[in-house]
Amino acid sequence: MVREGYSFGLPPFLIGVVLLAWGQGWMFALGTVLVLLGLFVFSFFRNPDRVIPDGAGVIVAPADGRVVVVKDEEKGGRPGKRVSIFLAVWNVHVNRAPAAGKITKLEYKPGKFMAAWDERCSSDNEQNVFTQETEHGEIVYKQIAGWVARRCIAWKKEGDTVARGERVGLVRFGSRMDVWMPGEPEIAVRVGQNVKGGSSVLARMRESGGGTKR
Repeated sequence: MVREGYSFGLPPFLIGVVLLAWGQGWMFALGTVLVLLGLFVFSFFRNPDRVIPDGAGVIVAPADGRVVVVKDEEKGGRPGKRVSIFLAVWNVHVNRAPAAGKITKLEYKPGKFMAAWDERCSSDNEQNVFTQETEHGEIVYKQIAGWVARRCIAWKKEGDTVARGERVGLVRFGSRMDVWMPGEPEIAVRVGQNVKGGSSVLARMRESGGGTKR
């Protein structure tokens, strides 16, 4: 579990335990609700290890969730493809680097808090935008706040070098992540498919395979 989990989960959990131990009637009921709320928060902030696929050209999912967009998209006049992943409140919300490389730019963009499944949120919502140089060219991925998620947290900074599948940040509660890849990568997922951050192959720039644990 990430550290934020203790800050958000311990207060309701401990108060709930006290109410369950000493309260009756409505106090006992409230205690039950608070204990369950604390357990849910602990679950939300879980931070499991993942098996990271090996192989040249592998792009992994940056987050757990459901693929909601796969499309051709130009960025700065360059052709490429974008994959968007919707994170529900029950998904793991720790975010991971889709590929190995150097973060050349990390930009915070203030914005709206539309529902994370709305396509407009990719451009209009509050977000952290990572630009990363890789052996296959520049990729861009975004932590996007949603209607419930109100905070995008980056654990990395400009100039950091990251490994494929390395943890790079966290978005609190329901949210979305976008990944833009240059050229014509072979997309390995489809709309509606569930993926796991760091371990699900999102795309391949060329043939690859294998796996190691981080």
